[in-house]
Amino acid sequence: MIDHVSIPVRDLGAAMTFYDAVLAALGYARLETRGATAGYGKTYAEFWVNARADAMPSDGAHVGLRAKTTGMVDAFYAAALAAGGVSDGAPGLRPAHGEGYYAAFIRDPDGNRIEAVTFIAER
Repeated sequence: MIDHVSIPVRDLGAAMTFYDAVLAALGYARLETRGATAGYGKTYAEFWVNARADAMPSDGAHVGLRAKTTGMVDAFYAAALAAGGVSDGAPGLRPAHGEGYYAAFIRDPDGNRIEAVTFIAER
């Protein structure tokens, strides 16, 4: 249903450096860079960062990205913190979101809330 998502950033170069590292942990790569925007994906650009000089820190935007494994969620979180992101919820099970819901939440340098999530089958 959703073709793509875009988020505002104040500094496109800094955002690309951040997301190049963070999204690589989920198997995404920067597929397009043009003007004031960059697109990430696996086969086509589905996650975009758009430079906006007047961008304000996000107070509620949230993007959830699917990971294949808990290890990928953990790697996403570690890469985000190493690249200057802030923890908004360490990797772990989130029973309130459903059985087997394993996720990590970060805030990027512009305040956007990004999540990596996978689902653990019952043992």
